[in-house]
Amino acid sequence: MNKKSLSERDICSKFINPALEVAGWDLQWQVREEFPITNGRIIVRGKLHTRAKNKRADYVLFYKSNIPIAVIEAKDNSHSVGDGMQQALQYADLLQVPFVFSSNGDSFLFHNKLVSEGNIETELGLDQFPNPESLWKMWKEAQGLDSTQEELVTQDYHSDGSNKSPRYYQILAINKTIEAIAKGQKRLLLVMATGTGKTYTAFQIIWRLWKSKTKKRILFLADRNILVDQTMTNDFKPFGSAMTKIQKRQANKSYEIYLSLYQAVTGTEEEQNIYKQFSPDFFDLIVVDECHRGSAAEDSNWRAILEYFSSATQIGLTATPKETKDVSNIHYFGEPVYTYSLRQGIEDGFLAPYKVIRIDLDKDLSGWRPEKGMRDKYGNEIEDKVYKQSDFDKKVILDKRTELVASKVSEFLKQNDRFHKTIVFCENIDHAERMRQALVNENSDLASQNSKYVMRITGDSEEGKEELDNFIFPESKYPVIATTSKLMTTGVDAQTCKLIVLDQQIQSMTEFKQIIGRGTRINEDFDKYYFTIMDFKRATELFADPDFDGDPVQIYEPKEGESVTPPESLDEEMDGDVGSSNGVTGFGENESEFDPSLRFDGREFQEGDLPRNRVLKYYVDSVEVRVASERVQYFDANGKLVTESLKDYTRKTVTKEFSTLDEFRKHWNATERKQAILEELANQGVFLEALAEDVGKDVDPFDLICHVVWDKRPLTRRERADRVKKTNYFEKYGEAARKVLDALLEKYADSGVVQIEETQILTINPFPEFGTPMEIIQEFGGIEKYNEAITGLENALYREIA
Repeated sequence: MNKKSLSERDICSKFINPALEVAGWDLQWQVREEFPITNGRIIVRGKLHTRAKNKRADYVLFYKSNIPIAVIEAKDNSHSVGDGMQQALQYADLLQVPFVFSSNGDSFLFHNKLVSEGNIETELGLDQFPNPESLWKMWKEAQGLDSTQEELVTQDYHSDGSNKSPRYYQILAINKTIEAIAKGQKRLLLVMATGTGKTYTAFQIIWRLWKSKTKKRILFLADRNILVDQTMTNDFKPFGSAMTKIQKRQANKSYEIYLSLYQAVTGTEEEQNIYKQFSPDFFDLIVVDECHRGSAAEDSNWRAILEYFSSATQIGLTATPKETKDVSNIHYFGEPVYTYSLRQGIEDGFLAPYKVIRIDLDKDLSGWRPEKGMRDKYGNEIEDKVYKQSDFDKKVILDKRTELVASKVSEFLKQNDRFHKTIVFCENIDHAERMRQALVNENSDLASQNSKYVMRITGDSEEGKEELDNFIFPESKYPVIATTSKLMTTGVDAQTCKLIVLDQQIQSMTEFKQIIGRGTRINEDFDKYYFTIMDFKRATELFADPDFDGDPVQIYEPKEGESVTPPESLDEEMDGDVGSSNGVTGFGENESEFDPSLRFDGREFQEGDLPRNRVLKYYVDSVEVRVASERVQYFDANGKLVTESLKDYTRKTVTKEFSTLDEFRKHWNATERKQAILEELANQGVFLEALAEDVGKDVDPFDLICHVVWDKRPLTRRERADRVKKTNYFEKYGEAARKVLDALLEKYADSGVVQIEETQILTINPFPEFGTPMEIIQEFGGIEKYNEAITGLENALYREIA
């Protein structure tokens, strides 16, 4: 056997697998081949998307289920033994495993990340691969684990029998938390972006601690009923009868797993603090969901619960750690044991990227001052001053501004899909109601068919809150558009939300990330791969904040009169600068009936406290409001800002690989399957379909690229096919083979080169008239000769004309 002629897969099956088996590795349970680490970033261009290539390790070795310990990268025997090491180290860094191997089938190169001096890398024979126990012993000693700690760290995960494996970052979050607890850490913070499975991760942590009897009584705290109920019926369901929900202010002490709304166990009066019915040492473990909120404040009810049960191990879960002058959950829980950011989630392809449409309104930019003595539509004289963007929808309501926002939102939906789930974030409940009315009027045809097409979902609206589940549920058609202010900022798992509208001042990075998180979930069954943010209040200027960790793929600012939908390609260079936001907003646990606009002389008042001659808000219906500017920007496959058009991006991407047309032509002609080139271009964000919209749908991909990148005149596929027919290319074949080639040329003219490269084309009309696929191939002298004929035909198609 000539080892040099074997494929990489052959090297794996004939040399690496036997070496692992001899070393004592269970190939079925401990060895995962072609292990997927990431999904591949979603790249967006116009309305099109594709996935970049995912990261996949040739081998990941597990000491026990979901405890990865080593990575192996395999190469065929034409490579050296260490050629795969750098790639393997990259995967090992992602998985954070200590042992890394590369092999070409002759031996293994072993990289030990636990070694800090001496030889880090050594070559091992095929019969010298270390067994599972020896690797585990090295890792255990490096971690300083005793036998009791080891028992906890190796406790099995929960399995539902479906062989579902947590994603790599979930494995890391679970294992790092368990390891920290095994070593005696009492306060832990886990930071995971919205949509990355915090609750599932928390379940696996709790399960392993509970099953190992390390923690016997556990309290899971959340601040929304929907979060508690969803958790019990979904991720926590395996706890079964050992689990209960604390409600009706009753403390039943016969369970092991307790879930509670924190409001259900606390209150302003001492007798309402139901948690004190439990002894301070009753719970061994407390897990606080969304701990960036109430628990972060020193004087909050959550903090009182945590301090009462101070002997318990406490884990804070958050997507957005809260760090301000007055509030810090890192101060309480400590530095995160693990962080998985929004940026990393988008990069890995587990979270949806997004475009941003920025719309600046003239009155927002310049402010508005009423004429002396001007009255609002209810006859109230308007105080003479300059009202700024931060005043609108709080102190002054410009009806035409609300109508313009509703018009732009509706325009976008009409140009894309009017049943895209949409959340409109407003300043307050009053604003949300007025926005609902404006959207109903803008969409009267659909609103008249179903009154739930647009709904206000706020804390004071029972009808709206009853529809929240239907808005979230992918299969429910209605409601389509939800107007809200605070209620939907967190805890809303809106998997199919494709448009988020920001008509709310946002200064808090915590709140901004939470709102962005409403759209970051991917749902491939419902074609949800990315979403759009439409920003009317310059909230997305927070992208410039160093604390922000997930860039948009596109920012669009249309000019007055231009379409609100971002164009497929942008022919003008656009300014990508961002500034800072001066807006001020509040962020509470629930919708509040108190309106932040009720202010007088710097003090807050309830409506009944205001002097009789003061007006809460001015409602103005006579002032015109116009769009001042709109802008879009894309982010490329590497997350870098792209301010050029799609054509410019294509030109830059292709010339990075091929400096001249001749280089590209040689590569195109030398590549056996043209589909491979097209897939690689798509992976880099070059979308030929979008280019074809501008250049011509009947233009060959080769011509599209040559035209856009090197300004060559593009030929249609029909022109290329007719050119070949005028040559003597067919003369060397018999009559039957010539008929087949002529039919293939027609297929090329109709649908392109990719189709004629597949032998399956011989099963469709008109080819059955010439015989079966096997009979047709035999007319050429067998499959090799048939493939040679196809290659020759392609060479004739792409032959350069003098």
